[in-house]
Amino acid sequence: MTDTITGACLCGACRYRSDAPVMNVRACHCHRCQHKTGSAFYARVMVPLTSVTIEGPVAWYDGDTGVRRGFCPTCGSTLFSERVAAGTIGLAMGTLDHPDRFAPADHIWVSAKQPWLVLTDDLPQFAEGPPAG
Repeated sequence: MTDTITGACLCGACRYRSDAPVMNVRACHCHRCQHKTGSAFYARVMVPLTSVTIEGPVAWYDGDTGVRRGFCPTCGSTLFSERVAAGTIGLAMGTLDHPDRFAPADHIWVSAKQPWLVLTDDLPQFAEGPPAG
């Protein structure tokens, strides 16, 4: 899919755009993503880092894991998960202007999934990260 993707934080102070093809769409259940989002999992659309333009303020948190987390410093909305070494950036699905265009293709880090969350969508589930390749 190569249509333009746009999105914004809750207060609208930060907006972003990508015109690149989507690399993948995943739901991550790892504890870091749970802490980052304050939710049971993090659903995101991954695109090439160089394809994203950002307007407005973004604060970044680098937990020394190779993933930088971007959020709006005004309203606190989780916006991005950036892997500079891989040249990728995840766009938080809840911040997309049209999130209904996307659905996760799989679930990763289900070994850390909350026990009350029952996955019934028949998508592939990986105990940790997705298989290489």
